[in-house]
Amino acid sequence: MKYTALIPVKSLALAKSRLAPSLSQRERETLVLDMLQHVLHTLRQSECFEDISVVSADARVLSQAEQWGASALPEERDGHNPALEAAARRELAAGASALLTISADLPLLTVCDIRTLVKQSAQYEVVLAVSREGTGTNAVLVRPPLALPYLFGPNSLQLHRQAAIQGNLHYLIYKSHGLAMDIDTIDDLHEIQDTGCNCQQATYAKLATPNL
Repeated sequence: MKYTALIPVKSLALAKSRLAPSLSQRERETLVLDMLQHVLHTLRQSECFEDISVVSADARVLSQAEQWGASALPEERDGHNPALEAAARRELAAGASALLTISADLPLLTVCDIRTLVKQSAQYEVVLAVSREGTGTNAVLVRPPLALPYLFGPNSLQLHRQAAIQGNLHYLIYKSHGLAMDIDTIDDLHEIQDTGCNCQQATYAKLATPNL
C-alpha cells in the first residue's frame, strides 16, 4: 500500500483575505508559509507517506515546498477542485494506492492525528476530517485516489459524505482538534495563542497581537 499526501495552497496574494483588516499582506504570507511548514513537518514525522506534494499556482509556494522536502506540483487546471483532481491523477499514475488531501492551515496538527487517520483507512475507504464548525472538510483520505470526487466548498462535509454513500464506499467522519482547528480570523489566531501551541508559536503570538 503506497500512501501519498497532497497539500493545496492558494496563491500568497489571495491567501487569508479575511485577515486583511488585522494583518498586512506580508504578515498573511508569513502565516500561510509557517502553517504549511508545520503541516509538511508533521506529515514527514508521521512516517506514513512515501510522497508528499504541494499543489499551487504560486511559484514562491512551490519553491519553498521543495526546500522543505516536498514535491512541487503546479496547478494544471483553474479552480480548487479541478486543480486537485488533476494533481490526484498524477499521484495515481505514479502508483499511489491511498491519497490524503489535507489543508495547509492546521497549526495544531499532530503526528498522532495523522497516524490515527491513516490507521482508520485500513477499515474505511474514505476518512473525512471535519472542520471546527462541523460543515467543512479539512482532510480527505481516499483509498484508492479519486474513488471520491473533490467537493470542497460550502457544506463540503455533507457533499463528500453523500458522494461516499452514492459510490458505495465505507466512510468514517473523524474528529480531532488538530485537524479541525484552521485559521481564518484574528480570533482563531488568539485561540491558537491561548493553547500554548509549540508550532511557530512566536509567529502566531506576534500576529495575534496588533502593533507589535
